[in-house]
Amino acid sequence: MSTSAVHSLWTTAAEPISKIDTPKIEYGQLSPVLIIVGAAVVGVLIEAAVPRKTRYYAQVFVAVVALVAAFAAVVALAAGGYATTKSGIAAMGAIAVDGPALFLQGTILLAGLVGLFTFAERRLDPEAHGNRVDSFAAQAASVPGSDSEKAAVKAGFTTTEVFPLLMFAVAGMLVFPAANDLLTLFIALEVLSLPLYLMCALARRKRLMSQEAAVKYFLLGAFASAFTLFGIAMLYGYAGSVSYATIAQVVDGTVPDVTPALADTMGNDALLLIGSAMIVMGLLFKVGAVPFHMWTPDVYQGAPTPVTGFMAAATKVAAFGALLRLLYVVLPGLRWDWRPVMWGVAIVTMLGGAIIAITQTDIKRLLAYSSIAHAGFILAGVIATTPDGVSSVLFYLAAYSFVTIGAFAVVTLVRDAGGEATHLSNWAGLGRRSPLVAAVFAVFLLAFAGIPLTSGFAGKFAVFKAAAEGGAAPLVVVGVISSAIAAFFYIRVIVLMFFSEPRPEGPTVAVPSPLTMTAIGVGVAVTLVLGVAPQYFLDLANQASVFVR
Repeated sequence: MSTSAVHSLWTTAAEPISKIDTPKIEYGQLSPVLIIVGAAVVGVLIEAAVPRKTRYYAQVFVAVVALVAAFAAVVALAAGGYATTKSGIAAMGAIAVDGPALFLQGTILLAGLVGLFTFAERRLDPEAHGNRVDSFAAQAASVPGSDSEKAAVKAGFTTTEVFPLLMFAVAGMLVFPAANDLLTLFIALEVLSLPLYLMCALARRKRLMSQEAAVKYFLLGAFASAFTLFGIAMLYGYAGSVSYATIAQVVDGTVPDVTPALADTMGNDALLLIGSAMIVMGLLFKVGAVPFHMWTPDVYQGAPTPVTGFMAAATKVAAFGALLRLLYVVLPGLRWDWRPVMWGVAIVTMLGGAIIAITQTDIKRLLAYSSIAHAGFILAGVIATTPDGVSSVLFYLAAYSFVTIGAFAVVTLVRDAGGEATHLSNWAGLGRRSPLVAAVFAVFLLAFAGIPLTSGFAGKFAVFKAAAEGGAAPLVVVGVISSAIAAFFYIRVIVLMFFSEPRPEGPTVAVPSPLTMTAIGVGVAVTLVLGVAPQYFLDLANQASVFVR
């Protein structure tokens, strides 16, 4: 090789780099996420700097203020037109600020706030060594039953770290449905998952069961994350970009400049199909759809009940938001490929959740299988692939999240000597012992069953109507059959509470502080308002159903 050839290589390699653009960050549009992340960081500092006696109050105060402020920011953005006319892409193309994103973020923040009230509850258990206790372990790092744990309980320690963990989880959930490229999606997935894995292991009672639940959730979640990441790598290999808009253009064949390298990979449909399938698989795991549902009953049963309620509500909202954006924005060109698969997933999820729930004897496991069935109902709306499909899913998620948190908040109240009495036999005759608690739980069960005048009916009706108009009428038939099967076990619990003899040594109903009362009250109010007068909220979801591309 001559020196001139080498010299020319050097000169081409050393061409001046065009200047790197300064990142442009729209802080106003990202304010809901930034407020929550800021509060989470402040929460970590409180753990480090504030004396143990006052930590609980400082943490609850910071978390409540942040959630309220972030919700106000979401409302301000929506009122400023960012949900409709001004919707666009923020943070250098990483985050979409549009109707679905703002609607889901508002729902997640409200669910987080109501969930926080159940986290902060400290009046349900009898006082231990003169100190009030909550649902969380006194010292999470100590071995269950060890001397260090007993010493921590005696000293009156409390795990106040759950509040910053909750804030980090909420921050990840806010970004997840708004992510506009695959890397942001993956980072948000990890940020929302890791705090949940930790919080699942923190139950005060039944420590070993709680830790087992956390390990199961962590291992299966790590598998699902790996699938998602592998799928992201394949889609990047296919389209040469992680940006949603670019991938969508490559899938549709409308990409403006095709380089020879891109032309090579564009023809390779295997990359596209396998990559998309893997990412969707990761999202279906988070949603709890069959066959990726195996973690749900164990984790719901083992985790502290406030965490279960928050997780069941908020994670579903975030994951369905991300799934909607992926299918409607990135892969509309693949509709003929993903719809038949989703049909199958929705059918087995609806029927599987409803049928297996009949055999459950534990109230938390029963609600877990019920949440799997609900994931199937929501998938029916996703399959509609119409604007009505999006708005019906948004409405269903908003309605479902408050019913869920309310139902799990009621579960925390029914107690015996060993803590929460979750076995169904303990709930027999509850309606005679404390009619109010049983009546409230009955309202939530009727909403889950989709009985008219509850939010569950309005949500199911909207989703099934969208599915039928989107050409998925057979799916609606399966959905109605599953609803009928599901109604059986919800009604069975109501019959058990009101028409059975109470057991003499049965559980008591603890009197909660105003925090849990607020959580349950909000759940009942939302359930009835969305059931009796859903139109305003359906319109709101309708206005918010257009994705920005």
